Formats: sequence, structure tokens, C-alpha cells
Amino acid sequence: MRNKKLFALSVLTLALNQAVYAAEDNQTLEEVVVSGSRTSEKLSETPMAIGVVGEKVLKRDKPKTIGDAINRIPGVTWVDLGNEQHMMSIRQPMSTNAVYQYLEDGVPIRPLGVFNHNSLNEMNLSGSGSVEVVKGAASSLYGSNAVGGAVNFLTARPSLTPYFSAGARSDNTNGFTREDISASNSWGDFGARVSAYSSRRDKNNWQMNSNGAKDSITARGDYLLSGTSLLHSVITYSNLDSGMVGSVFENDYRTRPGFSYNTFTYRKDKTMRGNLVWEGETVANGQTTVTLFARQNDHGQLPSYTINSCTGTGATASCKGTENNNHVSSLGLDVKHQQEFDFLSSRLIAGVYLDNSSNSYWSNNLTITRNNASGIYTGYTPSALQTGVRNYQAGINNTALFAQYEISPMERLRVVAGVRDDMIRYDYINNLAAGANYGAPSETRSFSHVSPKLGATYSLSKESSVYTNISQGFTPPEVSALYSIAAIPDLKAATYNNYEIGTRIAFLDGALKLDSALYQLDGQDTIVSYTITPGNSVNRNAGSTRSQGLEFGLNWASDKFDARLGTTIAKHTFVNYQASSTLDYSGKEMPQAPSNVTTAEVGYKPTSNARVALEVVQQGAYWMNNANTVQYDGHRLFNLRGSYTFASGWEAWLQGRNLSNQLYSDSSSSSYSGVGAYTPNTQNTYTVGAPRSLMIGATYSFDGKK
Repeated sequence: MRNKKLFALSVLTLALNQAVYAAEDNQTLEEVVVSGSRTSEKLSETPMAIGVVGEKVLKRDKPKTIGDAINRIPGVTWVDLGNEQHMMSIRQPMSTNAVYQYLEDGVPIRPLGVFNHNSLNEMNLSGSGSVEVVKGAASSLYGSNAVGGAVNFLTARPSLTPYFSAGARSDNTNGFTREDISASNSWGDFGARVSAYSSRRDKNNWQMNSNGAKDSITARGDYLLSGTSLLHSVITYSNLDSGMVGSVFENDYRTRPGFSYNTFTYRKDKTMRGNLVWEGETVANGQTTVTLFARQNDHGQLPSYTINSCTGTGATASCKGTENNNHVSSLGLDVKHQQEFDFLSSRLIAGVYLDNSSNSYWSNNLTITRNNASGIYTGYTPSALQTGVRNYQAGINNTALFAQYEISPMERLRVVAGVRDDMIRYDYINNLAAGANYGAPSETRSFSHVSPKLGATYSLSKESSVYTNISQGFTPPEVSALYSIAAIPDLKAATYNNYEIGTRIAFLDGALKLDSALYQLDGQDTIVSYTITPGNSVNRNAGSTRSQGLEFGLNWASDKFDARLGTTIAKHTFVNYQASSTLDYSGKEMPQAPSNVTTAEVGYKPTSNARVALEVVQQGAYWMNNANTVQYDGHRLFNLRGSYTFASGWEAWLQGRNLSNQLYSDSSSSSYSGVGAYTPNTQNTYTVGAPRSLMIGATYSFDGKK
């Protein structure tokens, strides 16, 4: 019994230490991460760029969105599209491309082939103890799509003593309200935690058709089976029902930014994920982890971005649109073994990953009515000519073997080599009569790829280390890219080679920390969405691309003050991309790729229970089109945070956003090809950023360990 309790104490101590390390807003060389090797290790021994947002920061800053949490990490930009809809930019331009892997406790939240740029709206940030972002290609660890990076949400573990928290917030400018609740405790060998939130955005705010609702809950239970084994399980449920504002053209962006052409476009996501994990010592100095996981995802939408081809010059026009539904069911197994060796302090991590998913999809065409005087889409009916309708099912099978070996040939040198072999099969069944109107014939298509990695860290001193890393990422064509059009396009899997060097240094006895990385990411056969006209795009392999950048993070803390600076200077280029026989974009910069992004914050604590902080977000200029002839000039935003904690467990807080009330765009694009007439008000579109707003909130918490 004594050994059993000691093991329990060691497991919980490791968890608590990990939370403490990750909680620091300023990274330290002794910080512990799990995403760099799929097991706990010191950040100083991890030869890749990893950003961490810990429990302390999440509780302190109470982020409204995931972007509020992770955009403080240099090189990371979560692009707000409203109501938790988003795009991402990590070592890649802002885009909807499938070049990221989103994980919960190391398990992808979606199977490969069904990436959705909005899929982080399926996460429950209130149930996360920390978030780790791996920057750069990481397919040797996490398989396909881990190209620009991987975002790993680590669920909060049960507390040792009773814990309870409840809070509410309101933002009248955005018509937004949210309630949070969390409870946790342990009873002997069993511990449990439940975290949930419910948010609403009504129609009475600055932006039309922006109403939305989300309910999300995460439950976790940990049970100590014996002195050497632990069982834990996590279930996450999320339900999002959101209007889809869409973008606006040039003139409306300048004169009425809160306007929307849409009155009925929507997105509805229902998600259920569960995992059951057993971990324990199976051999001397060896620990095995077995994870059984399941997913249910139902994604329905009437998207604003497919409305196009309007005809009619009278009072009304007739336009084309679509309504679709995508359902995913998954069952998978992840088995990993970690073996420690005395020989040169080496370690082997190896395992197998199995993911079997079923993806059903249907799409109907719509005839949409537009009021020409106002520009508003007023209604829709199923199209009489149902050409281009889709109804199919795709079985997705992903089998992978992975291994990573770490060794210290010198006292200060740590070398890491890894490889993963992914085998992928799509079993596509067309439920309609194949042809030009109803899609391609049924088929089976396979992809495979071996993703290597080689890296090393060298400790210059107790306070500093340098690292280098060569790794590869890949992404096969998505199911929708292959089968949602009449003829199956000739798409190849895209591959990316990542080269980086970095350094981590602590100054002033650890009060000041620097974390920087210089990288180059070379893509071959990059899959891009080529916009022919607004709402009309096709998928193509873009030849080759190159992304180069410098990521720089600086963090400082004292008793009264704290500060952080995160900046990225980057350039993303089409090395070889001939879109057609007459359009050659080779040598052009990729669109929606800011030249620099900087976030900085200075915080002041007048007393131990109060803090006020001013944040600045600077986004540089970028090209809106492939031809590099239309430019968004960038923007600078100022945000404010303040909080005061009372002795009775109550905390009052406020968040001010866009204090200067600047007109800005979260995402800007242009369909102008660079040839022919340029008409900004029909070719340039903007996703408008929110005006000045003030959110107020109150939280009550009880922590039995205090």
C-alpha cells in the first residue's frame, strides 16, 4: 500500500509540476513539455520550437477565444472569423489549408482527410490545463497535416483537494455573454474534474447575422489501479450553432463595416470525443501507454463563401449557393512505449497508431434571392436543376508506425532522431449515379509517406541552450478536395522540409527569458485553393513554396511588473506556381502572409491581488492576391486587462479590446488575377474586425489546498 501511495504521489506531483512549469508566462529552461516527444521532457532538451500557455495564464487572463490564449506565442496567429470560427497561421500564410494538426492530449481531434479550418471551435478551453504549440513540421510525431505546426490541448487533471469555480461575463458591444463552471476533487485513488461553459451572442450588436451559441463540457476521471499503473478517461462534448456573417466588399468595408449581405447562412457543429487511457510500468525502466479513442462529429452549414454567380439587373437577382453536411465517426487505438537505457542516458519511444473513420457527406444546390438595392440575400430554395449535387461516403483508414530515439553522446549534447510511416486509404462510395452531375465513380485510393526527423540540443550553460532541427511534414489531399467535384482532380500529397535553429537563454537569475528560432520551410506540391471569382475556387498543387522567418520571444517578471514581447518577421514565397498557361506567380509572395506580427504586453501589480495590463497587437502589411498587386496595409490594436481579487474568493475583472476603435480586417483577400480590369468593389473582400468593446466579469472560486 505504501508503494501504491508513493506512486500516486509521484504521478500527481509530476502533473502538478508540469502545470506549474507550463503556467509561467515566461518560459524557463526547466519547463516541462509533452508535445515535443509525446512524453514529459525538459523544454531545454527539446530540439524544436514549442510555445506554452499554462494554467496560471489561462486562469489569470480568462481568454474569450482560443486566439486570446495562443496568439501571445511568437509565430502563432489564430484568425478570428466570428463566433469561434477561424483560420490559422503558423509558419504558413493565413489560410484554410490542411497544414495543421489539432490535438487533445496528443490525439488528433479529427481524422486525416477531414480537416476543417474551424475545428478548434470543437475544443473546450475551460477544460484545458495548458496549451502547447509545436511550430514547424512535426509529422514524425503526429502524422499528416502537422506541417505548419501542431496545437495540443492538455486537459486539466483532477485536483487533490476540493476545487470549485464559477464565473460570468458580458460584452454589450458584441452582444456576448458567457458563464463558466468547474469542479474537481479526489477521493482516495480516484479523482474527477468537470469543466463547462455556455456562451451566447445575440443579434443586438454591431454586426448583422452574427448571433451564435455554444455549449461545451469536459469531464475527466483518473483512477490509480496499482502502484505502477494508472487509468484515466476524458469525454468532451461541444455544440455550436452560429450565424455566418461572411465578408464584405471594399465599399462596405470602408463605409458600413457592421453590414452583412447574409440573413440565413449558418454553421452547426456537434462534437463528442472520448478516450480511455491506461499507462503503467510494463518492464523495468519502461512505461507503456495505451489509448483507445472515439469521435463523433456532425458539421452542417449553409456557408456564405459559396454564394456566387448572381444574375439579374431588376429588383432582385438570382444567385447560386449550397447547403451541406459532413458527419464523421471514428474509432482508434494509440499504443506507445517509452524505454529508458543507462547507455548514454538514451531513451526510445515507439508505437503504433490506428484510426478507422467513416465520413459521410451530402451537398444540395440552392437558388438564392438577392435584393439588388440593398445587396442582402433574402431567401433560398433548393435549385430546380440539381446538377453538382453530392452524396457520398468515404472510409478513412490510417495506420502508422513511429519511433524516436534520444541519446546524449556528450554531457551537454542531446541528439534526437525520429521517423513515422503513415499508410492511408480512402474507400470512396458515390451514393448517386456517377457522372458530370453527381460526382466521380466509386474508388479506392491510397497514400503513404515516411516522415523523418533529426535534431539536437546543446547546453551552453545552466541558463542557456541552442538547438537545431531538420524535420518533414506532409499532407495528403483532403476527401473533400478529391470527391466534392465532378471529376477527381490529379492531386498529389504535399511534402514540406523544415530547417530551424534556435536558442533559449535566461538572464538576471531567471527573471528575463529569451526564446528565438530561425526557420525555413520548403513545400513541394503545396495544395492551394485558387480563387477564380469570389465564391468559386478549385484545389491545385502549387509546385513549390518557401517560408522563411524569425520568431523572437522575450519575457520578464518581477514582484510588481511583468512584460512579454513576441514578434515574427516572415516571408512566404511561391517558388514555382504557374496557375495557368497565362498566369505565372513564381517568385511572388503568397497572399495573406503578413511580413511581421508582434504582440507585446506590460503588466503592473499595485498589490498582490490586483493587476492591470496593456497589450498591443501589430500586424504588418500583406498581399491580398497572388499577383501581388492588391495590398492590405496592416493594423495596430490596443487591448486592456484588469482584475482585482477579494479575500472571500471573488474576483472582478474587465477586458477592453481595440481601445482606439480602429477599422481593421481579420482577413483580407482579392480575386484579382493581375490581368485585365481591376474592380475593387467586386474583387476585394474583408472579414471585419470588432470595434472598441468592454467586457466585464466576475468569478468566484474555492480551492481547498489554500
